[in-house]
Amino acid sequence: MIISASRRTDILSYYSEWLFTRIKEKFVYVRNPFNIRQISAINLDPDLIDCIVFWSKNPKPMIDNLDLLKDYQYYFQFTLTPYESEVEARLPPKTEIIETFKRLSDIIGQQKVIWRYDPILINKKYNIAYHIDKFEKMASVLKGYTEKVTFSFIDFYKKITENIKLLGITEISTEEKNIIAQNFSEIARNNNFSIDTCAEDIDLSQYGITHARCIDDRLISRITGNNLLVAKDKNQRLECGCVRSIDIGEYNSCSNGCVYCYANHNNNIVEKNIKKHIPLSPLLIGNVCPDDIVKEGKIALDIINKLL
Repeated sequence: MIISASRRTDILSYYSEWLFTRIKEKFVYVRNPFNIRQISAINLDPDLIDCIVFWSKNPKPMIDNLDLLKDYQYYFQFTLTPYESEVEARLPPKTEIIETFKRLSDIIGQQKVIWRYDPILINKKYNIAYHIDKFEKMASVLKGYTEKVTFSFIDFYKKITENIKLLGITEISTEEKNIIAQNFSEIARNNNFSIDTCAEDIDLSQYGITHARCIDDRLISRITGNNLLVAKDKNQRLECGCVRSIDIGEYNSCSNGCVYCYANHNNNIVEKNIKKHIPLSPLLIGNVCPDDIVKEGKIALDIINKLL
């Protein structure tokens, strides 16, 4: 079983105390986002977990407690982009985040820290030349601290339309995507990174760019030394190459304040949810209510994936 922590929110930045409590108690509750009264009980016994995939823009709050994960295999999807506060409102300075990236890599190894330059958005300020320049500078600093970089282009979800409209963000043409891809590929090669795209349908193979599996059974096999074969996650977009996993996060609960985020679609709900967080609760947000239905015990992976 693969745990995703989490595509839905930045658990490591804001809820690391909760995470380590769940690890200690070896179980977590997850609400079904399509039926909030339905809760799945997920067994976190290390013997049942093949790997945990962590997603974060700033895992610094949990790094000093990595020893609490000694019984688990894991790797990080670490997002590091060059945007300023009008795009990513509440992140630490990028110099600080880079140092966190390097420190994490020094502790756990470069194969377990994947750099995400994600997503690429274009406006007058963040134009193509800007991205190429910043990508090259970041790549030179991160050389030797990761084996791979994954990038994507912004998706214009309805729930973020108003946010991005205020910043003058425009659609990226196929020609522009190819210019970016060609330059990024050359920069990645010069810094000894492999490079791929996340959930993109455009074919960039002419530049040596492949399609990513961000939750990757091949990487997990390398990390664990066991040959793991897992089916594609049918609950993700068609272009997504990820294999099946169980996400233990909750939507509308991240404080990063990124305007492009699809996981936060209502700031009022986000603020309310953050206030509902209880570090000792088995749920990330709130607690179990009398009318909730909890599916206890060991649940088959295919059933869980239907629920989540």
